[in-house]
Amino acid sequence: MSDVVLTIDNLTVALPSWSDRRNAVEGVSLDIHRNEILCVVGESGSGKSVMAKSVLRLLPAPHVRVTGGRILFEGKDLLTLSEPEIRAIRGGRIAMIFQEPMVALNALMKVGRQIDEVLEVHTKMRAAERRTRVLELLADVHLPEPERIIDSYPHELSGGQRQRVMIAMALAVEPALIIADEPTTALDVTTQAQILHLIKELQRTHGTAVLFITHDFGVVAEIADRVAVMRHGELVELGQTSDVLNTPQADYTKALVAAVPSMTPRARTSAPASAPLLIVRNVEKTYGRHGGWFGSRGRTVKAVQKVSLDIGRGRSLALVGESGSGKSTLARCIIGLEESDGGEIILDGEQISGLTRNEMRTLRRHLQMVFQDPFASLNPRHRIGDIIALGPTIQGVSKEQAWKEARELLMLVGLKPEAVDRYPHEFSGGQRQRIGIARALAVKPKLIIADEPVSALDVSVQKQVLELLDKLRRTLDLSMLFITHDLRVAATVCEEIAVMQHGLIVEQGSTADIFSNPQHAYTHALLQAVPGVAWQTRSAPSI
Repeated sequence: MSDVVLTIDNLTVALPSWSDRRNAVEGVSLDIHRNEILCVVGESGSGKSVMAKSVLRLLPAPHVRVTGGRILFEGKDLLTLSEPEIRAIRGGRIAMIFQEPMVALNALMKVGRQIDEVLEVHTKMRAAERRTRVLELLADVHLPEPERIIDSYPHELSGGQRQRVMIAMALAVEPALIIADEPTTALDVTTQAQILHLIKELQRTHGTAVLFITHDFGVVAEIADRVAVMRHGELVELGQTSDVLNTPQADYTKALVAAVPSMTPRARTSAPASAPLLIVRNVEKTYGRHGGWFGSRGRTVKAVQKVSLDIGRGRSLALVGESGSGKSTLARCIIGLEESDGGEIILDGEQISGLTRNEMRTLRRHLQMVFQDPFASLNPRHRIGDIIALGPTIQGVSKEQAWKEARELLMLVGLKPEAVDRYPHEFSGGQRQRIGIARALAVKPKLIIADEPVSALDVSVQKQVLELLDKLRRTLDLSMLFITHDLRVAATVCEEIAVMQHGLIVEQGSTADIFSNPQHAYTHALLQAVPGVAWQTRSAPSI
């Protein structure tokens, strides 16, 4: 018996006539074997997710449709099956783990019932047997207290727990093939490491084949047996993981591998300035003091607990921690979007904590923020020129001069000056983030706070934005507070790191010292959780 589970043969998927290219997938052929994890790598728009959805016939027809090729599974061409036949295979013989579990799970249904539905459709188990099986599955994916989880709604679980529920659902009837579409992209590094370990563990235990979609070669290094690289709908490279990672053949693969942030921090070649630009002393912020929402009445969350840090002039500090660590809350307190409950925040010798929003307005030009989601932070009804020029005009600069400077800033961040007349939706994610940086620079600030500015970007675009931020910081002598959950990113752009957990700074020092000799167990856990950490430890240039 052949060990090939799935064969994709010369698959072509057409896009609508108004798209920027004719086909989403063009002539792709590959096999997936039993007991194998095949990672399909590529940037947004490469066609990898479209190819995966073609297997289960989940394409948004008729606008996106298969126009050529075959998809063979257990001797049948999935593209020729009737709707009842393909429904019998979906969730049964082939299961899918989606990128965003909160979207894929029914918010109005308990998670236990959602797993139970798979068993009800694909098996002849009775209700009591199904409940026992659901509890076993929840335990298999290492969820705590399965008896509690089974009766919980999706919103009552963390992101990592919801993704584990999706994995349990995929494993419910032990499929021959699991398709995992970017299942760890939105997760913190430690949660990501747990999910990757879990998928690999379960794949080995059950002998399942896994088609894993990702854009991160660190993930590839962690779990893949073979790698397929896609670009613009075409397969540009296919081979064993070690070969593709260490001796890539295609230029595109080489560029993707080179774009992965290094785990080797840059050496600091200059001493920090004697007088810090920003001083944070014993800052505190507590939520829920006067009650809460939906049954959380009286519960308090100490988001920031007596945090102290300094940032020198022209220096960069990375504030690293997982979701819920308090790092974004601290940033919002510094910039004045939140009012701290105690402590001092001093910018360039001036006390800014405790000021009203009107009082902060005159100081806002000295510190600016680059947000995580550039599309959400840019007004979709305003032209790019108006968005960038708004800050300077509020500060008294004439509209003509502000628009002139907006064009210059767009060129500085690598965009054409004509972009001033376009709208945010006309740009890619990386371009929108460049616009967000230009807007922050428009008022000539002394300090920029960058809150997870590259977490939603493809690895090559991420590299471009990180290099741009670092170049601008050195060229304009800016100070920067860079917030991230990814220590690889911190090593790329910052000389110093402060590690935050549960509202506390647990470790702080130079990036090189912390990477070479972490003192706190949490810092050590973050370093070890980076996917493909051994492969990613390679040299980097000096600052």
